[in-house]
Formats: sequence, structure tokens, C-alpha cells
Amino acid sequence: IAMAELAGGRSRIRLAVTLGDPRGIGPEVAAAAARAVRADASSPELVFVGAADTGAEPDADSFVEVGTWAGGSPAEAGRLAALAVEHGARLALDGAVDGIVTAPIDKAALLAAGWPDPGHTELLGRLTGVREPVMMMCAERTALGAFPLRVVLATTHLALRAVPAALTIDRLIQQTVAAEDGLRSGFGIASPRLALCALNPHASDGGRFGDEESILYEPALARLRTLGVDAAGPIPADTVFVRALRGEFDAVIAPYHDVGMAAFKTASFGQGVNVTMGLPFVRTSPDHGTALDIAGRGVADASSMIEAIRMAERLALRRRDALLRA
Repeated sequence: IAMAELAGGRSRIRLAVTLGDPRGIGPEVAAAAARAVRADASSPELVFVGAADTGAEPDADSFVEVGTWAGGSPAEAGRLAALAVEHGARLALDGAVDGIVTAPIDKAALLAAGWPDPGHTELLGRLTGVREPVMMMCAERTALGAFPLRVVLATTHLALRAVPAALTIDRLIQQTVAAEDGLRSGFGIASPRLALCALNPHASDGGRFGDEESILYEPALARLRTLGVDAAGPIPADTVFVRALRGEFDAVIAPYHDVGMAAFKTASFGQGVNVTMGLPFVRTSPDHGTALDIAGRGVADASSMIEAIRMAERLALRRRDALLRA
């Protein structure tokens, strides 16, 4: 279907925007972002997918209702948010849209609704049959310099105590190779330079603070070199992000969620975009959560959602060009 539509000459990129948790700021930042991107000469078509009665649907080119929201329980909010993601994914898999942009969901509400997935990345992986999707946070501009900051989370939504068992040689290799491929195909970087952020303080200081650097990172880096991947490391967390912000690396592979996200959001909160690589379609998301405490007050900042839509459009155009050349 996707190739048939390409052959038919659909000129504008079409994106599904899932509205996220109806109690949160997702619907309002989606509506504000839709108004903002319309100022662009070749803005993408937007299909909003979510619960009715959020007040957002008039600002999309079209609206797909997955249910009606009337201020129900957290479980109901989680159910509607998950249904929107599932429908958006189906649209993308069927070729009806070129990608999806997802507004924030509440992970506790998702659990209360009975969904087993801890977040968007895992949910989309399950829906598409992709075992190890790659979560990369991207800020093409930051508050700290002229260079972009891109951070891949080798493990995503896990308790900290579960990280050492999840961080394996194979996982480090898989996530790094997938990141390199995504930077080549999605961002047009011909020779990506990657850095592996260490797990332990000071990259374990020769075994004084752990041994993961020797038993996991060294074999992984050796294998990456044989694959032709330009990967440095392990580099301590207290310096690797500084070096990336100075332009030394195109992306950092972080071993767990908070070490990567703390650095990323400090440098670029409000301008960052979450990109899921490895899926059969483009997916982006803003870098913030549901912000239930300010929803409906008209003070939510739509900057990150605007960036997410624009990045999804760029990635979808590049993917379309690649398909046409194939």
C-alpha cells in the first residue's frame, strides 16, 4: 500500500499524531503544534488519533476517534491512550500514513489499563514484531553549543537493579549497530562516530568500581571494530556527554535510562525529540511527560511536539526517497 501511494504521487507527508493520555497536556500541545507547523510552506498532513472531547481534534486535518473521554479513571485514560497508539501503528503499517508522532502517555495508567508494556518503545516493538527497537533522544540544537546531542538508551524502562543483567555484550552490539544504521539512513551521516558510555564510575577505574567495562564493553567494542563500526569507549558518564556536545561524537550509547536522560534533558529540554529506530515506519515523540498538574491551564510549551512533528517529516521524506531509489 505504501509503495502504491508513492507511485500514485502523494506529495505531502502524512503523519498520525496520537494524543496520549487525555488527562495530560498531549492534546493541547498537539493542537498548538499543528497550528505552528501549518506556517511552513509544505507542512505535513496530520491525522489526530485519540479520545473525543479533548478539544484538540479541530486543529488536525482529520481526526480518528478511539473512544470518548469524559473524565474517567486513570485506567480508562491509559486504555484510550494505548488504543490510539495501536490505531496509529496500524495506519502506518497499512501505508495510510508515513509515520506517527506520539503525545505522552502515563505508564502507571497504561499498567492500570492492563497493557503489559512499560512505555511507547516497548509497545511499538510488540505491535510491529520488532524485538529490540532502539530509543534515541535527539536534539539537533541545544542550549550548550552548536553541535547536536543524540543519546541511545541501551536499556530503557527498567529498575536500576535490573540494568546489569539486561546490559549484555550482544545488547551493546545490537544497539550500537542499529544506532549507526539509523544515523546513516535517517540522518544522512555517512560515517557515524559513536561513543559507549560506561556503566560504572570512572569506567570502573581498572576494576576498582566493578568489572562490567572489562567483561562486557571490551568484547563488545572488539566485535564492533570487526564490523567496521566507529565506536569509542567505554567512556565515563561524567565526560562522554561533554565530548559529544563539543562535536566529537554523533551519538552516545547510554547503558541505562537516567544516565542518558539526565544529561540529555539538562542540555536540551523542550527541544528534544524521542526517535524509535528499527521500526518499519517513522516514530517520534516529544521529550516530556504528561504534565498532569498543568494540563488544561493553557501554559504547556509545545516546542518539543513541534520539533517531533518536523523531525518525523524529515525522516519520512528521507525514507520515501530511499524507497523510490530502491
